[in-house]
Amino acid sequence: MALAFIFIVFQSFRKFTSSSIETQKYRVVKKEEGFEIRFYPKATFATIRSNGTNYKQVASSGFRKLAGYIFGGNDQNKSISMTAPVRMEMSEKGSAMSFVMPEQYDMASLPKPKDASVEIKQSEEVYTAVIAFGGYANDEKINDYTNRLVALLQQKNIKITGGFIFLGYNAPYEFIGRKNEISIPIEWKE
Repeated sequence: MALAFIFIVFQSFRKFTSSSIETQKYRVVKKEEGFEIRFYPKATFATIRSNGTNYKQVASSGFRKLAGYIFGGNDQNKSISMTAPVRMEMSEKGSAMSFVMPEQYDMASLPKPKDASVEIKQSEEVYTAVIAFGGYANDEKINDYTNRLVALLQQKNIKITGGFIFLGYNAPYEFIGRKNEISIPIEWKE
């Protein structure tokens, strides 16, 4: 009984502290049944590329390298705050995992990575369609929700302009209230 209480308190504390993590900015343009359309302004990312083609192959190795960069593995030996979500792009040709850099940084002020495989880049503005799901992510769920979103976009005659991106918002030890999303770039006019 005491162990269960401690677990619940710890998870509640983790949920509170994770809610204070900076998240990538976006604006909801339209809510549809089952998904929403968002506008994402430019953002700066730290990115690692790999030959992995699925979530399981990409998740741990990419995360370690990016975490090394933000926890001081840079030319200033400076810690950079963790943000959410962690972004993963996966295809048969390879993959990329990215951390969104805190808004206080731009390309000029961000410390340079010591690991040459960590790239710093700026994204373009983009409209995306996004579908959310809970629990722990895995390849089966990612494929299922990607297919659901593609079907919904086809029903609405919304043109897809790129591959899907998995967005993960929680640390692995957070069991309660997990949030994941699939984002697909689209053609959209306001």
